[in-house]
Amino acid sequence: MTQPSIFFEEVNERQGAFHRRAILLGAFAGLGLGALGGRLAYLQLFETQRYEKLATSNQFNFKLLPAPRGVITDRNGAVLAANRPNFRLMVARDKGVDPEGTLKTLAEYVPLDDIRQRRLLREINAAPKRAPVQIIEDMSWEQFSAINVRAPELPGVTADMGEVRVYPYGGAFAHVIGYVAKVNKEDVEKAGPNPDPIMLHPSFRMGKQGVERAFDLDLRGKSGAQKVEVDANGRQVREDREGDIAATPGKVIELTLDVDVQLRAEEVFGSESGAAVVMDCRTGDILCMYSGPSFDANKFVRGLTGAEYRALATYERKPLFNKALTATYPPGSTFKPIVALAALENGYDPATVHVCGKSWPWGGRVWHCDEAHGALDLKGAIAKSCDIYFYQCALSVGPDRIAETARKFGLGEIFDIGIPGQKAGLVPDRAYKKRQFPKDPVWHPGETPSMGIGQGYTHLNPLQLCVQASRIANGQKALHPRLVRSIGGVEQKSGAAWGDLPVDKGHLQFVRDSMAAVTTTGTAAKFGDLGLGTVRMAGKTGTAQAYTYAGGHGVHGNQGEWKLRDHAWFIAFAPIDEPRYAMSVLVEHGGFGAQAAAPKAREIMRTVLLKDAEIMARVQKPTPMPDLPPETRSDDDLPDAPDPAPTPPPAIGRPT
Repeated sequence: MTQPSIFFEEVNERQGAFHRRAILLGAFAGLGLGALGGRLAYLQLFETQRYEKLATSNQFNFKLLPAPRGVITDRNGAVLAANRPNFRLMVARDKGVDPEGTLKTLAEYVPLDDIRQRRLLREINAAPKRAPVQIIEDMSWEQFSAINVRAPELPGVTADMGEVRVYPYGGAFAHVIGYVAKVNKEDVEKAGPNPDPIMLHPSFRMGKQGVERAFDLDLRGKSGAQKVEVDANGRQVREDREGDIAATPGKVIELTLDVDVQLRAEEVFGSESGAAVVMDCRTGDILCMYSGPSFDANKFVRGLTGAEYRALATYERKPLFNKALTATYPPGSTFKPIVALAALENGYDPATVHVCGKSWPWGGRVWHCDEAHGALDLKGAIAKSCDIYFYQCALSVGPDRIAETARKFGLGEIFDIGIPGQKAGLVPDRAYKKRQFPKDPVWHPGETPSMGIGQGYTHLNPLQLCVQASRIANGQKALHPRLVRSIGGVEQKSGAAWGDLPVDKGHLQFVRDSMAAVTTTGTAAKFGDLGLGTVRMAGKTGTAQAYTYAGGHGVHGNQGEWKLRDHAWFIAFAPIDEPRYAMSVLVEHGGFGAQAAAPKAREIMRTVLLKDAEIMARVQKPTPMPDLPPETRSDDDLPDAPDPAPTPPPAIGRPT
């Protein structure tokens, strides 16, 4: 039988293939192990800090904390807006939390009616998971304690202490300071695609009006963070105070307002509707900007009910409306100094006399005045506020020249005082008529007399009229009003740094003298004396029609339905000989300026002057002794010395 033969070459070939495959697989395994080892070495040696941070972030979270909002003060450091602590209650939607049942349980300890519970339930369901939604703030200590004692039974509920904005003077500064309120959806959308995360914090409030809104970013400061340890589900386990990041408080905003003057304005207005603006006519600083009636800004911080807001919004005297800036009115006779200046600047002779007989037929109609003033020159016409004189004076100048002069005194201008909401009003001219009335673009001669007495198309706001009075009183500088004195200690531009008035100084002096005559022998003769010695006030009254008197639509004076009455104006400056302060006062539907606005202006101006140390030193200066005639009597004229009184006898029964 034949035996199989062994082929060594075949065996060797198979062994070689096996070895090659083993080496190839070993190489692949070696490369894999080398790559894995290299990656492990890289992660451990070079990425240590990164993964330590990631591991720590799984263990710890940072909760954003709003910075203390910046304080707002007046010129003397009195606090107008600050922060105070408050107890608040929050609920977060999470696993195992029944928001509806939680709200019903909380209603046993804090006031939560059914309507509010439904609204809060919508907010909780709309909020991100574990994002706290504020349920109530300003809880009493008893309410705060009751919630905290039951904290283990109330998952998702947090009761802690935060800060809330407070306005110590309530409504006196509400229109200027504004208020803060909760961030809404529109606020987040306006912030752009990457809003500040702090805007979603339940206790964060942002400015909604006035200074609070205009300087919100400065007042907001820089947010901080609180370090907390969390479990695998992201729930807070404990706090790590050493890891907290401190917040940077907001900047201090110092205003030029004076709290005493503002409060005096609020007091003299009472429940009447109107505005008062006071400026330092040397620097442009605004000492008072009051609009009344006002509202309590503190209620807006907490949140108004629907009924409360409707009551404010529908009240006919419009407490939510800033009448010092946003409202515009016909200026009435307070516009006459501008008409006089326009006439003087264009060659008008101030000695020109017109006769007022209480009516003046011209242009196919009869124009009226409040009384028959007789023959008057320009100064007398300002003092007596004669409409018939200024009808004719305006016709001699024309609307374009009057408008040009008016704009030199800030009328029709929006000033950068730091807060929004100003309305420019209107100083009309022929170009305005052509632009706004294409069907009747021609300025008719009959429209000029109305402009001459501050009626017709002319509409201005109290701030502009105060600027007018300030520039007239200053006589040189084109003053701009300044409301914000400093931001974070940085002084803002002075209101006197805007150049000079392009008006003849002699003409300005004539107008100042005429306004002094208004409070001496004119329409406001009772109000020039401030009861401060020789310090007197100059001014100009104004009574502006709110509606035409034709057909009984308007009411002249202060009788009849309130909303149909005339508006009362008064502009002023003091002292007459060395002007320091100027002001404008509007009493909406107040009737005659001399009866409604001038008395208020007098009281406010007195407060301003009483706070001025230099004025008070002038008022309190001792009166010098009168010069006595030289002594001419001789010694013989002197009376004899009186005889000494007899000494009474000692009393009996008493030791002497």
